[in-house]
Amino acid sequence: MSAPMTLGIDFGTSNTAAGIAVGDNPWLVEMEPGETTLPTAVFFEPKRPMRIGRAATRALINGDEGRFMRALKSLLGTPLLREERRINGESTDFVQIIARFLAEVKSRAESATHQTFTHALSGRPVHFHSADPARDAQAEIDLRDCYLAAGFSDVKFLFEPEAAVRSARPEPGLGLIVDIGGGTSDFTLFEQGTAGETRILASHGLRLGGTDFDRQISIEHVMPLLGRGSQIRNAFGKETLPAPNRLFNDLATWQMIQFLYAADSRRAARELAKYAVEPEKLNRLVEVLDDELGHDLAFAVERGKIQANGTDLADPRIDLRILERGLSTPLAAPQMQATLDPMMHQITQSAAETLARADLAPTRISRLVMVGGSSLLSSVETSLRGLCPNAAVENRNAMTAVADGLALAAPSAFA
Repeated sequence: MSAPMTLGIDFGTSNTAAGIAVGDNPWLVEMEPGETTLPTAVFFEPKRPMRIGRAATRALINGDEGRFMRALKSLLGTPLLREERRINGESTDFVQIIARFLAEVKSRAESATHQTFTHALSGRPVHFHSADPARDAQAEIDLRDCYLAAGFSDVKFLFEPEAAVRSARPEPGLGLIVDIGGGTSDFTLFEQGTAGETRILASHGLRLGGTDFDRQISIEHVMPLLGRGSQIRNAFGKETLPAPNRLFNDLATWQMIQFLYAADSRRAARELAKYAVEPEKLNRLVEVLDDELGHDLAFAVERGKIQANGTDLADPRIDLRILERGLSTPLAAPQMQATLDPMMHQITQSAAETLARADLAPTRISRLVMVGGSSLLSSVETSLRGLCPNAAVENRNAMTAVADGLALAAPSAFA
């Protein structure tokens, strides 16, 4: 009996890709003209089909009326995923939203290959929720339900860094995959022999990724301009208290932004502005919520992070003109490094734990294979070089290594 037609899918927090094996090589589907990676984003607007990918992002940038969502993968394993809500008059939940996104990926792959894919081999992080085993287990159940709702008959999962091993350049010795995605950091220790044979020695990971980097940069460098840390007067006395952090923390978190446009959040922001010692700052918060500019703000932070990463500019900044003409905040490389240092420490600890599970000293690692867009941050490379001082760094396929590996593994996944 022949193996079912299986599509390898790298469903990511920030980007998604899909592919198949052609002979001994991976072939990734062109999801959009000239692009094999698709932003994991959706846009709902009245009386039109859901837009995905760059079309969704363009709708947001163009100011089209509707609701933009990103980082949906981060909701897996949480109660929010299955909460019913109304979007454009339709009753739905995030299982169905993710399923519709995956169904469109399936459809585009079938159009490109003229094949029907009944099965999927999906990447998954080593841990969706590294600090909560129950949520971690539930997240895979949730993702399975999304694939089945998208029209696949069955799905199997492969740890994302282990998929990346399959597409790594053969080289004898000990290597460490460093997979820093939008929502998680994953590590796989592997050994390759002189004949190219590969052995997985250990895998480990934690729930920390690029969107967390963005969140912390936003909290420390942008949210103070919207009133975070500002004093709020007591309506019935002379004393003041700092503005509560909840609105600012959620506004800095990609997957929470869409929930802030409810009436209670807008009302809370207006109440803070009314009694603020610095009302001009809290009025910016009111404007962001009233005009639904939260995702525009998050994109500005993301652009600022990229600009500060090894930039040659004399004065890299986060451009906030979307809020106010001429408004910006500096983000030089040393500032970003200081902001991200605690997270880099966590990532290095998790990588060290991966090596410890195989009882291997870091000095024995001969190569660090960097995977995922956030692995290209200089802070990440510096931290991992410090852990593995004898390792050469490779990042030539950082954006597609996981998808390539899933494509190569797909034909035998259900054999």
